[in-house]
Amino acid sequence: MKINIAIDGPSAAGKSTIAKRLGAKLGYVHLDTGAMYRCTALKCVRSGIALDDEKAVCDMLKETEIVLTPEGGVFLDGEDVSLAIRADEISMAASKVSALKQVRADLVARQQEMARAGGFIMDGRDIGTVVLKDAEVKIFMTASPEARAMRRYKQNIEKGIETSDVETIAEEIRKRDYDDTHRENSPLRKADDATEIDTSDMTIDEVVDRIYSLALPFLQKEE
Repeated sequence: MKINIAIDGPSAAGKSTIAKRLGAKLGYVHLDTGAMYRCTALKCVRSGIALDDEKAVCDMLKETEIVLTPEGGVFLDGEDVSLAIRADEISMAASKVSALKQVRADLVARQQEMARAGGFIMDGRDIGTVVLKDAEVKIFMTASPEARAMRRYKQNIEKGIETSDVETIAEEIRKRDYDDTHRENSPLRKADDATEIDTSDMTIDEVVDRIYSLALPFLQKEE
């Protein structure tokens, strides 16, 4: 049976980029759980639902379909929102809805069901601590706020997404870090059995190789 790999860490640490590259290397499916919270936030913003109205958000989710494709596409009620959910405004809104207990319960249940068969690389804020507590490999990926801001800025420019300047993004990242680590429900933290990797001065390939080396003993057992 294939293993599962959990990658946690703060916003813009490069989790999704690394997970996609690693998934391609291993033939595993990447599940970007953060995209599910971003979809929730996007629909709230579009529908005029207050981000702190837990009942209204949960009621909305009951009528919401979120699909993550193996190719990295994100579909909200049949619409491709892969780019729309990456806007800075939606990033901050996602932090707010992700703090709602029942919203997390709904999306975590969906994530656990997706990964039941194994062979998944799942990234987010509470994968190793809540969603996939039994994942064979757990990574806590981080980087300095400045490095993360520069990556987010370049990513937005490359994708044609409206963006703030690097300094503003860095400040937003610090605020989200504080919100994510201080929220009452499933705060961002490193799992006790996770390996921390600071990617500030590492290339994508270097990070992928590091995680692959950690997963190799488990992967060899699959053969």
